[in-house]
Amino acid sequence: MWPDIEAELIARLTAALKVRHLTDLPANLLDVLPVNQVQRIGGEDDGIRLDRALVSVDSYATDRAGASLLARQTRHELVERLRGAQTAKAVFGRVATISAPAWRPYENPALRRMGATYEIYFHPVS
Repeated sequence: MWPDIEAELIARLTAALKVRHLTDLPANLLDVLPVNQVQRIGGEDDGIRLDRALVSVDSYATDRAGASLLARQTRHELVERLRGAQTAKAVFGRVATISAPAWRPYENPALRRMGATYEIYFHPVS
């Protein structure tokens, strides 16, 4: 069975960065900042074992500097540290940045958002 890439990344990023990571934004977003929203947005698999996930990560904070810092820390954890890592359910291979952290508008002026997209290869633990 294919591991849930969102759940695997959320567990790993939460442990590494000590901030909240989730797939769906809460109604009280302003009360829980900073936050990373992690969502698989596509990808493909080889039909046997190897999965190529495209993952979007939006970093939210009260100001642009905070959102930028969280986005850069997240990029470091994914691109520099995830390759070769293993959890109870997944083994991670190549990780690449598809779209580097960049400003993304958000309708609430009380917070700021930076977003990036990553390509992550992984397979189930044997």
